[in-house]
Formats: sequence, structure tokens, C-alpha cells
Amino acid sequence: MKVMKFGGTSVGLPHRMHEVAKLITTDDESKIVVLSAVSGTTNALVEIGNLLSKGDRETAKQKIDALEAKYKQFITELVIAEDALDKAETILNEHFEFLNIILKISYSEALNKDILAQGELISTKLFSVYLEEQGIAHVLLPALNFMSIDENDEPQVSVISHKLSSILAQHGNHKLFITQGYICRNARGEVDNLKRGGSDYSASLIAAAINASVCEIWTDISGMHNNDPRVVNKTIPIEQLSFDEAAELAYFGAKILHPASIWPAQQYKIPVKLLNTMEPHAKGTTITSEAASKGVKAVAAKDGITAVKIKSSRMLLAYGFLRKVFEIFEKYRTSIDMITTSEVAVSLTIDNDSALTLIKKELEALGTVEVDNNQTIVSIVGNEIAATAETLQKVFNSLNGSDVRMVSYGGSAHNISILVPAAQKTQVLQQLNSGVFGL
Repeated sequence: MKVMKFGGTSVGLPHRMHEVAKLITTDDESKIVVLSAVSGTTNALVEIGNLLSKGDRETAKQKIDALEAKYKQFITELVIAEDALDKAETILNEHFEFLNIILKISYSEALNKDILAQGELISTKLFSVYLEEQGIAHVLLPALNFMSIDENDEPQVSVISHKLSSILAQHGNHKLFITQGYICRNARGEVDNLKRGGSDYSASLIAAAINASVCEIWTDISGMHNNDPRVVNKTIPIEQLSFDEAAELAYFGAKILHPASIWPAQQYKIPVKLLNTMEPHAKGTTITSEAASKGVKAVAAKDGITAVKIKSSRMLLAYGFLRKVFEIFEKYRTSIDMITTSEVAVSLTIDNDSALTLIKKELEALGTVEVDNNQTIVSIVGNEIAATAETLQKVFNSLNGSDVRMVSYGGSAHNISILVPAAQKTQVLQQLNSGVFGL
């Protein structure tokens, strides 16, 4: 059995849903198909939730009505038969009735999670109606019946596997299953989610839970490229990556893959393929335990970075200084991306500044604190690149004229990361594309 995940752009238009239906019926292998919300839906639901949190119910109502109008048009192009259209309209009425009811309910974070879940619930139900119209046998599996996270918001593959295996056993004669990405239940049994981009995570967790033959991630790009094609003119697709290489690229900004989605597949040795719905015959990228070769594979950039520098003469030979620094960030559940130290200072970066004011106040008890916003981490990723002198030379020669604030080297054999002002990101990516890849 394999897992196939289709992102928002892959199901974003009626004719694209039609194409997905063709892709999932090209062979007889049993499969679980994981769908994201129709493109633009989650953004709209986030906006509706934000408006409700501010008490702006009038504007929220306008956004709900606009989204409903979009879906009413969508279903007229998705299905043709009158009974199929009736079923699709019933689905929309059900979900938009819920969205209208919440206009009269006090806002809460728990309610907001219910709001955000509507996108995936709608997309999978509408897709199921289309498959039924086409005479394609399938089972719609509610992800809320098996996808769960614990009290630390962490999914547990063994629990998911037990629940899902039991459900699949009830449908032993079927080979095609449709389910939602992103959504789950938390330890309290409430509707929750795996955060933005979580449909990739869902697919990888499901693949691990059923020991799938492969986990296919279908998007609108033909696999991972050596650089960001939205920024750099000449990029090339990568045919094969190791899990370690892919994890570094995903974490440090490669948008095609959700950062958390690598570890379940890696842990259970499930190959991952990144494929293009618009070009289904393109090779894409295969991610396995083995790296295809040594050397640089790709460059990725992570935006929205804040650099924090703590200077203290007391730091010199001070036992436990770094522990105190890390404990402050741990207290506010703020992850650190990069870190460098000297005798009198420690510099680090974070990608979440929501608690920065509180963090800065506590750090000031340890020394002088400087903060630089609007930074970008650029990561050069490949198999054992940190041990290759020629690679290092190419990388640092390529950075000529750039304002490099930090360098992280040696912590991973697969990654060299640098911090630059966000305004220089495009320049740095282009320079690396030329200097390292010769493109």
C-alpha cells in the first residue's frame, strides 16, 4: 500500500481534482490519498478566525460569504450529474452553516481549530462526490478518527497505526482510501492540527503507520531544485537526496516539503517521492536512506529570522553561562536555529519572535543584548560537504561582497549555514548558484 498526498494547488481547481482522480487510478496498488484544503481556503479561514478574535463579526461574515460563493462556483465545474451536484451542495450547506453559527459564539482557540479544519473536510468530501460520480470505488476515512497528538502536541506513530489498522481492516475489500491532511485530535479529544504545511506531515505519519511502500508528495513543482526557482533564474531538479539532506533543506527553507515530514518516513525507512501534478511523468525527487553522491546538492533560504547577541565580560570561563541562556529560550518555547560563541559573546538566531520582549528582558540579567531583525539564513546542503575543502572554497568565494553576519559550520556534515540581511537574500542565492553550481 502506498500513500499519495496532494497539496492545495493540486486540488485548487475543479479540473485539477479531475486530474488527481486519474493519477490515483493509474495502477491497482492499494493506496491512501491525503488531500489538503483547496488552495486559498486555509488563508481565508485564518483570516476569518483572526477577525472573530478581534470581534469584527461583520467583516468575518463577508469573508465567509465570499468563500461560500467561491465553492458554489467550484462544484458546478466539478460534477455534472444532478444527484452529484445535490450532494455537493449539501456538503457546502453543512460546513458553511457551521461557519455562520460561529458568528454567534464566543471566540476561543479551540473554536479556531474547528474553523481551520473546515478546508480539508470540504475538499475531501467534494472529491469523494466526484469519485462516486465517476464510478470509482473508494472509502472516505475521517482523519479525526485516527490522527492524534499527545499532550506535548506530538503525534505518536504507534497509536495512529493501531487506530488506522483497525479501520482499514473493516474495509478489507477496498483498495482506495481518501483522507484529510493537516487535521487531528489532541490529547483532550478536541479538533486540532499539525500546523501550516501539516498535510505533508500527515502523509508521512500515515506512511509510517501502515509501513507504506512509498510516500508520494504531489505539488506544482517537479521535485526539489538546487535553488529557489522563485528567486533564481537557472535552477535544476535533484533526482535523489538522502533523508538527512532533505531534512536540512526542508528545515532551512525549501518550501516544497514540510520540515517535520521527514522524520516519520526516515525512522521507518519509507521512501519519499516529490512529484508534480501538472507534469506527472517528470522524474521528480526521490528521498531515501542513501545519498546519491557526495557534494553540494542544493541551497535553501529561511526568512523571518531574528539575530540575538548577548555580550558579557563575565562569560569568560563562566561555568553554566550557555545553560542559563538556553534555559531562557526553553522557558518561552522558542527554538534556536544557529549559534556561534566567542570568549565574551554568544550570537544566535530564532524564527519566532513572539516572546522576544520577555526573552530579551531576562537575557539582560546576563549581559548586554543586541537584536537584529529582518535576517535570512542561507543553507548550503549536501552529503559530507563540511569535509570537502573545494566546496568550502567555492562557497566562501561566492559570498564575496555579501554582509555575512554569522556562519554555522561543523555542527552537521551536510550543512553550512550563513546569516545575511534579508535584503541581500536574492543576491546571495544567485551568487551561490553561479559560484557553487556554475549556473
